[in-house]
Amino acid sequence: MRLGCLRDLRSLEAALHFDLVDLGLFRHVVDAGSITHGAERAHLALAAASTRIRAMETGLGAKLLIRSRNGVTPTPAGRALLAHARTMLAQAERLREELGTFAGGLKGEIRILSNTNALTEFLPDALGIFLARHTDISVDLEERLSDEIVGLVAEGAADLGIVAGTVETGSLETFPFRQDRFVVVVAEGHPLAGQGPVPFADVLQLDFVGLDRASALQRFLAGKATRAGLPLKLRVQLRSFDGVCRMVGAGVGIGIVPETTAKLAQRSSAIAIVHLQDEWAIRDLFICTRAYRELPPSARLLVDFLRAPEASAEPGG
Repeated sequence: MRLGCLRDLRSLEAALHFDLVDLGLFRHVVDAGSITHGAERAHLALAAASTRIRAMETGLGAKLLIRSRNGVTPTPAGRALLAHARTMLAQAERLREELGTFAGGLKGEIRILSNTNALTEFLPDALGIFLARHTDISVDLEERLSDEIVGLVAEGAADLGIVAGTVETGSLETFPFRQDRFVVVVAEGHPLAGQGPVPFADVLQLDFVGLDRASALQRFLAGKATRAGLPLKLRVQLRSFDGVCRMVGAGVGIGIVPETTAKLAQRSSAIAIVHLQDEWAIRDLFICTRAYRELPPSARLLVDFLRAPEASAEPGG
């Protein structure tokens, strides 16, 4: 019995000749939900990526991906491989960084997932200072909904997440980051201008200027509107909060943006700010990670910097 198990183990070891490129490619494919986009993230040609995936499946003797018109999803075997791939890639990155310190420089890539508010309002200035100081560090930054970020960080898909304090973070370690609130912006002279706080549900009958449908905030607001029983009446969708404010100032509709953005936009756009009554409008933002002490050195450096007072300056200030 023991001999049979040993033979099975050796057979499995012989089959699992996956290198870090294979594991990195597989992680990118699953995260992107597409072999094409996964290959782009891994900087591989599509044909080469497809060949590697097929070779992995042949070596393992099991399908790793379910392919459909909508992309790919991992099979049970694929999910098991993904979990180990994330662990091994993270360990390899930590090893590379820690040994890199002996070569006279810290080199590494930090993977960050952020909600829309932090991504547009707070991270650009803070990351600009950090990356200027640490020229051997790069950042892979992606926008997601806060609840998606929690799950992905827990799985090891990112080193850090920036999430709203309204989501349950489970066993993740969290650190306070910033506080902001969402407000309604309207054109000067609009009936809502000068009014006190209003419920989100009360403005849903009005035309909206919003962000691109793919943005995390737009999906969040659409969900809130659905729960209130009304759809968002979007007249136009733009790619930035600044663009939303300019369009609102032109009288196209109303918008919902962070208060920091609205106050800056008032300098150049004819808009007024109206506060929302809803509790979710006040946003405490947190940094989350699986375990601070287990982060690569570069990621720990970034966490320490983001928590420092110098990274807390007002956006654009």
